Amino acid sequence: MSFLNPNTTIPEAAAGPRSYRLLIDGQWVDAADGRTLERVSPSHGIMVSRYALAGVPDAERAIAAGRRAFDAGPWPRLSGRERGDLLLRTAGLLSARAEELARLDVLESGKPIAQARGEVAAAIDMWRYAAALARDVHGESYASLGESVLGLTLREPVGLVSIITPWNFPFLIVSQKLPFALAAGCTAVVKPSELTSASTLVLGEVLLEAGLPAGVVNIVVGHGADVGARLVDHPAVDMISFTGSTLVGKKAVAAGADTLKRVSLELGGKNGQIVFADCDMEAAIDAVLFGAFFNAGECCNAGSRLIIERSAADAFLDRLVEGSRAINVGDPLDPDTLVGAIITDEHLDKIEGYVNDAGQAGARVALGGSRVETRTGRFMAPTIVDGVSPGMRIAREEVFGPVLSVLTFESAEEAIRIANDTDYGLSAGVWSRDVDTCMGVARGVRSGTVWVNTFMDGHSELPFGGYKQSGLGRELGRHAVTDYTETKTVQIHRGPRTNWWLPRGEKKA
Repeated sequence: MSFLNPNTTIPEAAAGPRSYRLLIDGQWVDAADGRTLERVSPSHGIMVSRYALAGVPDAERAIAAGRRAFDAGPWPRLSGRERGDLLLRTAGLLSARAEELARLDVLESGKPIAQARGEVAAAIDMWRYAAALARDVHGESYASLGESVLGLTLREPVGLVSIITPWNFPFLIVSQKLPFALAAGCTAVVKPSELTSASTLVLGEVLLEAGLPAGVVNIVVGHGADVGARLVDHPAVDMISFTGSTLVGKKAVAAGADTLKRVSLELGGKNGQIVFADCDMEAAIDAVLFGAFFNAGECCNAGSRLIIERSAADAFLDRLVEGSRAINVGDPLDPDTLVGAIITDEHLDKIEGYVNDAGQAGARVALGGSRVETRTGRFMAPTIVDGVSPGMRIAREEVFGPVLSVLTFESAEEAIRIANDTDYGLSAGVWSRDVDTCMGVARGVRSGTVWVNTFMDGHSELPFGGYKQSGLGRELGRHAVTDYTETKTVQIHRGPRTNWWLPRGEKKA
């Protein structure tokens, strides 16, 4: 393990906390009531950020600016090429600040620097992909409706979008949403998590530098109970794009129901990696470790359930425990660290509670199970819980920590039943050398993504989202921009009008 050396100097600590303001109508402003919020790094115990803390009046100012920018501003009326050009400029400017963005996410979230660099690179690719899609928004024509009729469908931007993002992937998740909304011609109010807002506010700086018109993107840092709620229920907002917990997602749907807003939700997951005895064991072991402990398990896509064929379970578990002992947990700024800090004390308590509850229910902690004592920060040891049955809380609920539950099966049908036996349906993995086995599982599992002999690979071109209580709609993929549009039908008639109201036989003068 690699923890912060008392003699190590962190430049951000020496410089003091970085201050940020709200972005409203193209201007950086303080909160109306002057409140601020300070963020202490979960890994290093130093204050790294100080934000202007928005309240409801600030949210309403941001919504009004976004509404004006959509109704009267130039952005929705630009060509796809013009919007795409700005998104490409944004991607270039983000590339120049990639290391800065990665370090901000590390210091605020506790994720390892190597991982954060990969996330920033993937996010920048999303901006480039959205730029390409901006030029491909189109409708259809119908010339088969009769000699005097031509039918057209148009794709028009849905309007003002409230984008609410979580703390676990601060820059990546805003980049799964915002560039595609902009490519469609929408305007937006963005509320990042108040725990990890810095990289999103730097994105605001970059957008202004790239030439984005005032009011097209507004960024407010605030709490969900007041600012988030207003972004969801305000009648001037046309669409909600939310990533977070299933519980809060349900509340967002209910709050937006009065005005029938369009809603896109990416919520929780309880994802299984189904491992058959005939698989490439070395590859599967590496992927199971990655799926369980990547981002300290604070990931909706985490492979938190190992569902393994019983005949291979004992040997596989031994290898997992051996591999887990070698995982470097510690200082997120160390490039060799694989598992960083846990976001808050409350969340660490919750993770430990799930492990303790599983032990009381009859499961066995094969490795880890508790926090790691350190001089600074909060860390959870990689944890493997064996002897888990499908009915246990740890097998059904989202732990959101570096905890792997081990369940066994005898047949492919049983494996599919176990995988589907949750309220969630975000993702799954299947490991076998037999293509029929893999295809059968991939078709049988009720998940938005199924990885075959790999896990948690991502590409901008592939849609992402879940079944059941894992969400509504999809992000990324070639329809990512059209998801932020409305379809308008235009029917054109030529030639004489057929009389409707004149008595039969009479001719209109």
